[in-house]
Amino acid sequence: MITSERMAMVDRNAAALGVPRKQLMESSGNAVARAVRERADPGDRVLLVCGRGNNGGDAMVAARFLDEFDAETLLLGRPESIGTEIARENWDALVESDLPAETVTDSRAFDLGEPEPDLVVDAMLGTGVSGALREPEATVARALADADAPVLSVDVPSGVDADTGEAAGVAVEADAVVTFHDEKPGLAAVDAEVTVADIGIPEAAETVVGPGDLLALGRDADSHKGDHGEVLVVGGGPYTGAPALAAEAALRAGADLVRVACPEGVAREIQGYGPDLIVRPFPGEHLVPAHVEQVAELAADHDVAVVGPGLGSADATLEAVERFLAAHGGRAVIDADALRVVPDADTDADLVCTPHRGELRRMGGETADDPRERVALVREFAAELGHTLLVKGTHDVMSDGETVRVGRTGNPGMTVGGTGDVLAGAAGALFARVDDPLQAAALAAYANGRAGDAAAEASGGGLLASDLPDRIPQALSDEGE
Repeated sequence: MITSERMAMVDRNAAALGVPRKQLMESSGNAVARAVRERADPGDRVLLVCGRGNNGGDAMVAARFLDEFDAETLLLGRPESIGTEIARENWDALVESDLPAETVTDSRAFDLGEPEPDLVVDAMLGTGVSGALREPEATVARALADADAPVLSVDVPSGVDADTGEAAGVAVEADAVVTFHDEKPGLAAVDAEVTVADIGIPEAAETVVGPGDLLALGRDADSHKGDHGEVLVVGGGPYTGAPALAAEAALRAGADLVRVACPEGVAREIQGYGPDLIVRPFPGEHLVPAHVEQVAELAADHDVAVVGPGLGSADATLEAVERFLAAHGGRAVIDADALRVVPDADTDADLVCTPHRGELRRMGGETADDPRERVALVREFAAELGHTLLVKGTHDVMSDGETVRVGRTGNPGMTVGGTGDVLAGAAGALFARVDDPLQAAALAAYANGRAGDAAAEASGGGLLASDLPDRIPQALSDEGE
């Protein structure tokens, strides 16, 4: 089962892995043609009604493989309004091949023709479109409902939300649906025979974090300060650079406001790392249980707390972290020494934990050199913890106990100290922007690794953790591809 949003990400990731959308469209079109052959006899009249997007492009491909039928393709709209290059190429291929193809530019002119088709292929709108059908699609949907011809829909019946199965208005009443790669959640509510066609998307397109995952991000043009998250970094004491790096990374990863809760003994030093840092000191030289109430109240006013960078491992500090987790009911990223308390913590918080292999073992988890075994161990331990894990390594492994993602960005130079603090800060910002903790962890690993790769390319060696934050915005942008 895959949502429409995730399907768009997987399509894009497949292209990054060397399986372009054009190739997938060819496979999808073949799948549509096979579905037609299963429902019509040679010589039957088949009408393919195509929209101006990739859903229509799938049916345009299918039309080239239906020589044994009396097949005709109708494009709803003008050819110059076709929305994607690959769909336009397939329309041009139909025209240049002298295959029956017509355009419908006025919904009042739509007609199923005579004799009535033996089968209609609905390829008007796909999984990426929601809301009520507009013209001319609405008129077509009503005409199909009034006709006796059976309807085969491509991916999802036009007008039906692929995720919910609901229709905001008139929708195509399909007799059969051929959908691609995996079933869509909304198809369970559709009274039609559903076939799932394998179109050659590799498994890695779902598991390996890639540019498609960036589709989870976005900024509304009308957004205001705070709309994209406020992050609290709880850190510092024995170390001052770690919380500063985490806070800078959170800002660069898109958080609108980032504050650092730290001991007053190091507050001035942390503030000195940059004018963009907002420091909220508490008394003393390190975090202790007496500070928990103050820090918990502060965290409650933020979308995400990043706990651990530079806190150290004093017994009193770890006890304070455990008490904080017991009091905190929101979202948090846990890093560094603070990870030690997570397995025994009684918390309602939604956690993303970011251990390296050594920290994972100290938490009670196991690891392995074999990649598949390592993935299985991370998933198993995440399920046991009940929280999302982002286990750092040559290849980062993320799991919420059910789904696993793998990050392949990054380089050996990133073993330098501080890169984990940058990752934790980025994860905090992305967890404030993305509801799914696993998706936030995946994006953070991807961006941190890409920033590290860019830094390594620029420096040629001697990479510093402080080289990474300024490169995160590019790592999270399409232009960084």
